[in-house]
Amino acid sequence: MSEVVTRFAPSPTGYLHIGGARTALFNWLYARGRGGKFLLRIEDTDIARSTPEATAAILKGMAWLGLDHDGEAVSQAAGAERHRAVALELLDKGAAYKCFSTQDEIEAFREAARAEKRSTLFQSPWRDADPATHPDAPYAIRLKTPQDGETVIDDQVQGRVTIRNDQLDDMILLRSDGTPVYMLAVVVDDHDMGVTHVIRGDDHLNNAARQMGIYTAMGWDVPVWAHIPLIHGPDGKKLSKRHGALGVEEYQAMGYPAAGVRNYLARLGWSHGDDEFFTDDQAKEWFNLEGIGKSPARFDFKKLDNLCGQHIAAAKDAALLQELEAFLDVTGADPLTDAQRHGLSRGMYCLKERAKTFPELLDKGHFILADTPIVPEEKAARNLDAVSRGILAALTPHLQNASWTRDDLEAVMNRFAEDQGTKFGKLAGPLRAALAGRAATPSVFDMMLVLGRDESLARIETAGTGG
Repeated sequence: MSEVVTRFAPSPTGYLHIGGARTALFNWLYARGRGGKFLLRIEDTDIARSTPEATAAILKGMAWLGLDHDGEAVSQAAGAERHRAVALELLDKGAAYKCFSTQDEIEAFREAARAEKRSTLFQSPWRDADPATHPDAPYAIRLKTPQDGETVIDDQVQGRVTIRNDQLDDMILLRSDGTPVYMLAVVVDDHDMGVTHVIRGDDHLNNAARQMGIYTAMGWDVPVWAHIPLIHGPDGKKLSKRHGALGVEEYQAMGYPAAGVRNYLARLGWSHGDDEFFTDDQAKEWFNLEGIGKSPARFDFKKLDNLCGQHIAAAKDAALLQELEAFLDVTGADPLTDAQRHGLSRGMYCLKERAKTFPELLDKGHFILADTPIVPEEKAARNLDAVSRGILAALTPHLQNASWTRDDLEAVMNRFAEDQGTKFGKLAGPLRAALAGRAATPSVFDMMLVLGRDESLARIETAGTGG
């Protein structure tokens, strides 16, 4: 079997939205899992709407998601001469023809067809005209689509799709100003780039039938088609901004880890048994076209949160800290100091459990990042009344003699609580307020171990003296 080559071909007219990111991911997984190539083509033929900023946003979004492509990104607009040459070759072969019909004539044809309740599919009077009758006037070049029979698309997701040829028009290949159309450019680029599998949204399914006419006329191999259903919102309607159809960079700015987003997007419309959480290596090994469903997938933030939480928990501490710093950078937050970085690195083991996003992880790590002396929040301050401060002051000398291991700290605390005629739970509130200035924190013992003996004792002493 020849090498698998897939491509992602976005139009640079805006950000890389989540649906486009999933299409890119499916292409990436399919190629990477088979030792093939994953190519990137920027379909910038719409000069009026394409912008360098949008191209940069697409590249940035793919880089954050970790979807690396082989070779340089290809500009479709740069291939205009090649596209034009193929249109002229089709003309020479008799597979295309010059059409001199003006826009007014085409619109008049359609108006008459509507009035007579017949197909508005334009039938050019120039299709079989004798070249001797051609006027000296601008013309478009149209593909000669077969007028009978059927075009069959054997789609890996949609199954066998049959379209009657009399439902297809003679599509324009070159406009009257000599510029090639997008539909021609796509086919020529896919052929020239050696694309073997076209995995794209099912809104392109009808395009496939029209594009097959070019493949056939040129004698080129038709790629394997896989048209994937679009993504819907939780209410079953087409995904919109209110559902989460945001730019990929916005998910980064919301603090989702890239691995979690990759995992979630892979499961959005594709399945491997009952597996929900999986690594990139597993996804590459398992991903296939047969596992893609025919129905639109529904975007669900709760599932995204859940998977991202699992990926944060499973991540290596150093990699997590690096991605956390990238998150701070894109959101314009202050960078970590060396002390904060060191503290988070030490505390990552107790911060990453049950944190679904980086803001949640940072919130749990507040005790590391907070300025000292600690100023308790209102709810926590209620745990630092005169009695509680007295208890902390009495506890301090016992802690000064502890060996600062979890077992020893637990033993010291429990003995102290017993001596005070209370339970450790009664000590926890004042200790949380002293160490973090909050009522809800990671375990008291985790905080003390992460902060270390000196810093922990200084905070407890400050709170105990009311200072």
